[in-house]
Amino acid sequence: MNKFTKMINFLIKSGVLVVSLILITSTSNNKFLKAGNSNLNKTLDLNSMVMKVKEDIANDLYSAKDTYTGYLTGYAADCPLCGGHLACMPSLDVLHGNVTYQDAIYGELNIVASSTATPCGTVIRINEHRLGSEPIYAIVLDRGVGGNNLDLLTPSQEYALSHVGRSIVSYDILRRGY
Repeated sequence: MNKFTKMINFLIKSGVLVVSLILITSTSNNKFLKAGNSNLNKTLDLNSMVMKVKEDIANDLYSAKDTYTGYLTGYAADCPLCGGHLACMPSLDVLHGNVTYQDAIYGELNIVASSTATPCGTVIRINEHRLGSEPIYAIVLDRGVGGNNLDLLTPSQEYALSHVGRSIVSYDILRRGY
């Protein structure tokens, strides 16, 4: 009987151990499933996620890094002291009315001259000006003015004098240099 009792005790202990292992395994799997599958009834809207990322990028692209105040004047490539080429980009021909630059990130931008304190390729937004209600987006591709002043490239000297003139403007730096 001693062997029989030992065998029964062994089977009972083994059964308890097996039942315990099954309970532990099923409990841990349920916890994992609950934690890992909490999103079963939800769908991902990838289009709205892409739009949100694009919106965040655009907001960052058009947020002001610095703001300055200075005079805005206009000039033309055919002015008496101008050679028709830009200081920062001599290969760009502006003699034939080309007053914009196609930037890879910001698209079509007006061209401005600034002092050497503002690096070539800097993108700016001129907020309030005499030329209309919308901001002017421009890129620094020329030199020839001092301080915080800007000189907007125009199709002709007559246009520069009659439309741009000379006014105090506030402008934001959107990108510093290329």
